[in-house]
Amino acid sequence: MKKVGNHNSISRKLLLSLSLTLIFSLTSFAQEAAAPAAPEAAAAAPAAGGGDPVKGKELFNANCAACHKLDAKSTGPALRGVAERHEMAWIYKWVHNSSDMIKSGDAAAVKLFEENNKAVMTSFPQLSEGDIDNIIAYTSEKKAEPAPGTTTAATPPGTNVEGGAISNNIILGALALVMAILVVMLFMVNKVLTKVANKNGIEVAPKEARLPIWKAFAKNQFLVLVTSIFLLLASGYFVYGYLMQVGVDQNYEPIQPIHYSHKIHAGDNEINCKYCHSAARVSKTAGIPSLNVCMNCHKNISEVAETTATPEYSKAFYDAQIQKLYDAVGWDKTKQAYTGKTQPVKWVRIHNLPDFVYFNHSQHVSVAGIECQTCHGPVQEFEIMKQYSKLTMGWCIDCHRKTDVKMEGNAYYDKIHAELSKKYGVEKLTAAQMGGLECGKCHY
Repeated sequence: MKKVGNHNSISRKLLLSLSLTLIFSLTSFAQEAAAPAAPEAAAAAPAAGGGDPVKGKELFNANCAACHKLDAKSTGPALRGVAERHEMAWIYKWVHNSSDMIKSGDAAAVKLFEENNKAVMTSFPQLSEGDIDNIIAYTSEKKAEPAPGTTTAATPPGTNVEGGAISNNIILGALALVMAILVVMLFMVNKVLTKVANKNGIEVAPKEARLPIWKAFAKNQFLVLVTSIFLLLASGYFVYGYLMQVGVDQNYEPIQPIHYSHKIHAGDNEINCKYCHSAARVSKTAGIPSLNVCMNCHKNISEVAETTATPEYSKAFYDAQIQKLYDAVGWDKTKQAYTGKTQPVKWVRIHNLPDFVYFNHSQHVSVAGIECQTCHGPVQEFEIMKQYSKLTMGWCIDCHRKTDVKMEGNAYYDKIHAELSKKYGVEKLTAAQMGGLECGKCHY
């Protein structure tokens, strides 16, 4: 009989090439199919009453949005369709000076005043009748209805919502089917080749017995010695690294009872950190803002804009978080009044230094003028707040060694700076050169 090499390797190479070709073809097809179609331009709503709704929206946001909403009661009534409830001549007078209309005894004005908890509307004599027409045109637009079959819930990761696109699950299923077919073909080809070899009297050369790799390794004493030393050193390195992380909570990101987005507040709306954490300027701790600070804005902001929603968090999700705030403080957004029924909010602390460490926010924020982001990271980009820095002793000492003390406009440091700069031969002093490395500064 003739002896030939193992034909299994040839068949495997052929099938591997075929499988790779099919996989790349299917992947390319899926990528082309998943390409999103260009969105259609939305048709602009016609202007109502001769006004410009686009300009009216700008005027509404600048003058009215603090107390009014289009479709919900706030400090004042909902304004959508207000032109259907009052004549334009009456609206002009009301916007220009509502107080005079109430004092004159106008029935509609008095009724509106009584229905809204006797809240006095700000007069806007600077708005022309054309400006008011634009605002009315904006409030007269019909409420946009969601398209059939759409949902406001957050889209789960990996789900493709574009029309006509192929979902990831279908692509993975197709790949699995292709791989299963290839496996079956491999067994069939092997079986056929075996039959052909037997029929033609071809003897397949058996595999030569080889010494197992672990036995060959065990016989080589040099490799055993080198490997043992390497494993000991690597184990010591990883054990040391693990022990050095005990008590270090960098990137700790707990789920809070109310989802508060620093990205929306500090980022999109550019609210200063010290507006909420006002104690950071004068106290040891930055403090957790009380809910009445939140209500300074959210008394009139009961929902977010449509553009605030993200693929992870929908508008309905954010609106539900505002409702949690209302439930905690006992605020009835419909009646625009407090109910007196409150609930505690059990916030989860994120930054927590050991008891033997002293840190004063006011010393760093007010005296040193250090920005919050230096220690807390780019909080204006955080959807969920986390511990950005290590806050270890080494991290603090490294900052004291590199940070120059701000001497400008601070007479307290004049004499100290003159003496120490001469002693160290430098123009600027670091916190370390002014005693920032003394143990008693942080441990006493």
